Amino acid sequence: MRILVLGSGAREHAITTALLAEQAGHVITVAPGNAGIAADVETVSLDPTNGALVAEYALENGVELVVVGPEAPLIAGVADPIRTRGIAVFGPGKAAAQLEGSKAFAKRIMGEAGVPTGRPVYARTIDEATAALDDLGAPYVVKADGLAAGKGVLVTEDRQAAVDHATYWLQHGPVVVEEFLDGEEVSLFFLSDGHDIVPLSPAQDHKRLGDGDTGPNTGGMGAYSPLPWLDERWGSEQAFVDEVAAMVALPTVRQLEHEGTPFVGLLYCGLIVTEQGVRVIEFNARFGDPETQVVLPRLTTPLSELLLAAATGRLAGAPRPTFRPDAAVTVVLASEGYPENPVTGRGITGVDAANAREGVSVLHAATGLLDDGLVATSGRVLSVVATGTDFAEARERAYAGVADITLEGAQFRTDIAAGVAR
Repeated sequence: MRILVLGSGAREHAITTALLAEQAGHVITVAPGNAGIAADVETVSLDPTNGALVAEYALENGVELVVVGPEAPLIAGVADPIRTRGIAVFGPGKAAAQLEGSKAFAKRIMGEAGVPTGRPVYARTIDEATAALDDLGAPYVVKADGLAAGKGVLVTEDRQAAVDHATYWLQHGPVVVEEFLDGEEVSLFFLSDGHDIVPLSPAQDHKRLGDGDTGPNTGGMGAYSPLPWLDERWGSEQAFVDEVAAMVALPTVRQLEHEGTPFVGLLYCGLIVTEQGVRVIEFNARFGDPETQVVLPRLTTPLSELLLAAATGRLAGAPRPTFRPDAAVTVVLASEGYPENPVTGRGITGVDAANAREGVSVLHAATGLLDDGLVATSGRVLSVVATGTDFAEARERAYAGVADITLEGAQFRTDIAAGVAR
């Protein structure tokens, strides 16, 4: 199959790697890709937010499936003109992608569908925001309504910090002040064809920059899968997944279908397990990063078959995906100064040595090539992924891979999956 993957990060590298692992003879192109992806498949300089341009390229090159990786192209509506030209697209259209593009839209859909979530208050002025903060109380949760590259959410006990966060993001649009929910977070992906859903395996992301969940929120500093503690609380991972499917994913997809905006693609459910049960923190309209890097290496069902079935409305007959029992861990290497002011252009060495280790794969997030070799081009630079028979082995392999790599000023957490490796 001829497949075009849109995007340039570690998520897209993970998707490409999973497709190549099928050894099915796929012809894969990634636009625009990065230095690591370009070492594996053809990359083309194509604006992934320009739907007309992407559709034209796909038609001229016989592309049979377009897989949209990042959120920005989806929210810009890239899938619509491609789908209109008769090309299968894994990714929702502009209207349905507002599930990620607008917190207010997502909360309305959840309300209509009866999906459990924290109580929101929408604020367009700082007076409305401060009134909501005082009403809901500490810990304070303030979210930018639109896209914010993982930096729009603040959870704090400091009221002034919450006010300052609201003040900053109100320059860009409304904010949502939300009821605080306490518990373990879970990321769970569902493939959707607009009517039916198929789940993947849960993962847990580490959002904060520093060890012990300290420092600012980021796009994600690491992740692990599966989640063994779900077996203790639900009896099995499958029981948890089935509950989320029935309470969250299916009602959401059916509500969007009812409103005439079918969701075709990947529904990312950002969940929190509270004493009162599972609640939704947020929805995303695409594979999560870095969770994709630990979910897809464990997948044994061909990814291409699942993506195509979703894109063509055939999930009802698709088998439930199966996964290896292996533990998977990914550790993100970020540039100095990330997330506020990442330093770019610094050289990277040791990636080949890390890749040569058993069970280790280095996925590129923000890399480029200069005459003297590999360089960092943005904040999150590499995802070092490792699998093992258990989490202790997977963590040991991942951090050995991290130790092989040199990037001046690099930041990474040392406690990814530490809680489940004991």
